[in-house]
Amino acid sequence: MTLSYYKEILEDNAKLLASKGKGILAVDESTGTVGKRLAGIGVENTEENRKAYRGMLFTTEGLGQYISGAILFEETLYQKHADGELMVDKLTNQGILPGIKVDKGLKPLPGGLEHETYCSGLDGLVERASDYYVQGARFAKWRAVLQITEDGPSQLAILENAWGLARYARSVQESGLVPIIEPEILMDGDHDIERTSAIQQYVINKVYEACEENGVFLEGTLLKPSMTVCGADCSEQVDYKKVAKKTIETLLSCVPPQVPGINFLSGGLSEEAASIYLNEMNVIGGVPWNLSFSYGRALQHSCLKGWSGSNVEAGQAALIARAQANSEASRGVYVPNSQPSSDEKLFVAGYSY
Repeated sequence: MTLSYYKEILEDNAKLLASKGKGILAVDESTGTVGKRLAGIGVENTEENRKAYRGMLFTTEGLGQYISGAILFEETLYQKHADGELMVDKLTNQGILPGIKVDKGLKPLPGGLEHETYCSGLDGLVERASDYYVQGARFAKWRAVLQITEDGPSQLAILENAWGLARYARSVQESGLVPIIEPEILMDGDHDIERTSAIQQYVINKVYEACEENGVFLEGTLLKPSMTVCGADCSEQVDYKKVAKKTIETLLSCVPPQVPGINFLSGGLSEEAASIYLNEMNVIGGVPWNLSFSYGRALQHSCLKGWSGSNVEAGQAALIARAQANSEASRGVYVPNSQPSSDEKLFVAGYSY
């Protein structure tokens, strides 16, 4: 099959993922990262415990009212729930599209600055994506990471990661998967919001230039960017109104209107802040794309604590509360603290997945 064969399917699924009032649940953490999360609640990192946790998420009653898609780690895509039903079927039964993390992780970038990386996994990607499609996946995710420093990100890092995102996007479209394009700008650093905006604008422009060169079908894609925020160590932090306004200004300067949806990553924001910032952007409005969420920690932090290895009811109650809150935020009607949430900052310096 080729991109031309899948175009209609890609566009339809991208629109479904970008449905108003719905967002994406990111549950694609690697085995090592899940292990750190489980250790935080005193639960051993075993396949059975990972299966129990993710099964608890996917069987949350009413989740499909607020969630359009769930990004899975490869283990979960092929995994069965304790009752014998495939995890992907648990999702599709709720009208949630299964997705898959297809990158193979970050590697040091030869010739780059200290800490600069590129994302691996292009070799054999078309074939892997075809297998994932057969298994039930309908979209994919690939995460590139750039860090703002005194002299970075370097031009080499920007161009290498932009090209990798574009090659990935075209490759998975050849196999029928909607690519989520994720050029993350880390919160690490003391830069102000204007520097973040300038770097983000330049990076995303380069990503879409590379997408054009690779013939990526933009109507069958989504963008998953960071919000335009100050560095975590910036001495002059700004309020949510400034973040929302600057994020929209930045994205209007670099994201093509053909892209149906922008689903933000939370990037270390607290659960409550991630909802408030998204809500304010939708209050401002005036953009050609659907603005929603693709959160991991900002949807799961309270949920994981509530579950604590066995309390399914508490875990599911926390998840549905945050899913509803962010659904409301994606429509610009969220009232701060109207749903149970945590104000705990989730930023971790040098965080890796």
